[in-house]
Amino acid sequence: MIPDRTGDKALDYLIPQAMEDRLAPGARVRIFVRSRLVLGTVVEVVDTSEVKNPKEIHEVIGGAPLIRPQLLEIARWIAEYYCCSLEAAMACVVPQAVRKAEVTALRRNHVRVVHTPDNEELEALARRAPRQADAMRAALAHPDPRPVSELATTAGVADAVFRALERKGWVKVESIEVPRDPHGGESFLPSHDLELNAEQVPALEAVKEAVENPSEAQPILLHGVTGSGKTEIYLQGIRHALARGRTALVLVPEISLTPQTVERFKSRFAEIQGQVAVLHSHLSSGERHDEWYKVHAGGARIVIGARSAVFAPLDDLGIIIVDEEHESSYKQEDAPRYHARDVAVLRARRENCAVVLGSATPSIESWHNAVKGKYRLLNLRLRVDDRRMPVIRVLDLRRAQRGGGGDAVLTPQLLQAMEKRLETGAQTILFLNRRGFSTSMLCQVCGHVCKCPNCSVSLTFHRDVAQLSCHICGHNQRAPRNCPECRDPGIRHSGVGTQKVEDTVRRVFPKARVARMDADAMTRKDSYRQTLGAFKAGTIDILVGTQMIAKGLHFPNVTLVGIINADLGLHVADFRASERTFQLLTQVAGRAGRGEMEGEVVVQTFTPSHPAIQFARHHDFEGFVEQELELRQQFGFPPYARMVLVTVRSQILERAEFTTQTLVRRLRESVPAGVVVGEAAPAPLEKARGYYRFQTGLRGPAIRPLARAIQSTMKGLSLPEDVFVAVDVDPVQLL
Repeated sequence: MIPDRTGDKALDYLIPQAMEDRLAPGARVRIFVRSRLVLGTVVEVVDTSEVKNPKEIHEVIGGAPLIRPQLLEIARWIAEYYCCSLEAAMACVVPQAVRKAEVTALRRNHVRVVHTPDNEELEALARRAPRQADAMRAALAHPDPRPVSELATTAGVADAVFRALERKGWVKVESIEVPRDPHGGESFLPSHDLELNAEQVPALEAVKEAVENPSEAQPILLHGVTGSGKTEIYLQGIRHALARGRTALVLVPEISLTPQTVERFKSRFAEIQGQVAVLHSHLSSGERHDEWYKVHAGGARIVIGARSAVFAPLDDLGIIIVDEEHESSYKQEDAPRYHARDVAVLRARRENCAVVLGSATPSIESWHNAVKGKYRLLNLRLRVDDRRMPVIRVLDLRRAQRGGGGDAVLTPQLLQAMEKRLETGAQTILFLNRRGFSTSMLCQVCGHVCKCPNCSVSLTFHRDVAQLSCHICGHNQRAPRNCPECRDPGIRHSGVGTQKVEDTVRRVFPKARVARMDADAMTRKDSYRQTLGAFKAGTIDILVGTQMIAKGLHFPNVTLVGIINADLGLHVADFRASERTFQLLTQVAGRAGRGEMEGEVVVQTFTPSHPAIQFARHHDFEGFVEQELELRQQFGFPPYARMVLVTVRSQILERAEFTTQTLVRRLRESVPAGVVVGEAAPAPLEKARGYYRFQTGLRGPAIRPLARAIQSTMKGLSLPEDVFVAVDVDPVQLL
């Protein structure tokens, strides 16, 4: 077995006879390591051991192994493929709320009727103790046990009244385990399957065919323009899997998508609403604990969740849906740095089920797999009900600034378009992928910029709290009145964030109902659901936000989308910068014109002629991807080569640099022929959270030889105590 936080250090323990029936690979146990009681995971059960007089296992957690055999095998694959320890891989499979075994079941006092009084008894009680009579009538109205608090509210009495009835022998007050349901207080109106158009029908048939014959089916890449009805194909494909007695797993990329996704699924599958489980990081520990155990016990047939839900312990999987499969949030940023989309494809193959990857802008890698015949490509080129794609207008910010007029944030054309929507009662979305009021504070006299002491980035000004904040490490400090360098009072904030956009909109349109969705505004647990619910209900006219409003949301009354600055992610040191910009522009633009009225998108940019912007303007995904693949092939980048990024960090710059140089030298001695090992160089984000960062990139024809060379090199490398190395296989972010 492997104790938690020990890497791959396996220890042998003796199985007590009383535990023999409950011990199997994947079981979570408590064991003594020296004199400390710690948690661990059983990875193998053997008949003999080379250890003399091994200690006994102290306790088994749960009735059955928490990691199913199939998921344990996937954890082994993750450890090997992504160059991490098996213990780290297994930690992903079981949520921390379950792994820690600290969350206890929620119990509530319930009332059960044990004596049914006749009318005479009830009338006599009403004369002597009218409150007890009211409480008894409330209890009699419900044959099943009901929470004391619920019945007390119904009867208008105190909880203690039921204790008095218990002493009479009329009711029994008992503690009952109650599951924490994150959507328990909500109601979902049933919905029905929609009629499919001529493009959707063959796509659904292909999905059904994959569900029925998964061993012969390829992974499906469903490429559909925004508003083409991909979700309806997901829903009807899942219904087909359920009809065959199997289960379904749905992955969504952002937590902001979850409320609307949950509503769609709970409404469509209203007859089994209680069997739709939700797994994501914004649940409380108790809710996550109970939802996971519901799935583990077989109480869920559909699971919806973000990245980590790919490990949901569903039995007899029939279909896995990966919505917005191109999204970078499917990639885990900390070890193990797995990609949920790729794990979903692997799990589908291992568990013999269908897998559908859906997107309006598929990743270059997935599209390449489809073109090469590894995936089956299904295209939806038209919006449902023959709705037209929105008109995209590109505005050159260079001309706008030279010409004057309008606002520093919003061009005259965008302001005019917004005013028109306010007059007609339509809604507007304004997108800027940068939160805060301004991006930096700059002294106009000496040029000093307020920077984070822990990271090599400028601090962002947040006006509502008069603070400068680092969005990398979370450092906060008061905004200075005078320049810290030259003491001049002329220091100013510059750049634009979502707070400034919101402030500008409120000033220009004082009567408009405005809301903002970003990481600063969405701090409460229900913030996403409440804001999106208000927007859907039409009580918000203009919604300002970051990428959490860019994808997957369906609001028919939105006819205008304004993209404040399309260049933010375009000019960074990353070969995927163009791809991400194209995807983001296309996805944001897709929020417009999803109802009866035609949509319009206004894109403000300093580089209007950039291919990513021009191809997005014409809704030309295939043209963009053709050009991008040609460039990738020319320079040897994925998908034409496999890539591993190795990052070394230390609080001492010289140690980080020297270790990276040593690592590069050793790697070049061990990698197979055809592998390119890059030079040791500072990372694009050279300092983060107090650590200096250096990188090297490896590119080769296959990952396994690369991974083996890296692992063998790392084992033979003695690192100083304050130097850390991170290995990222198939990296998505190069910063």
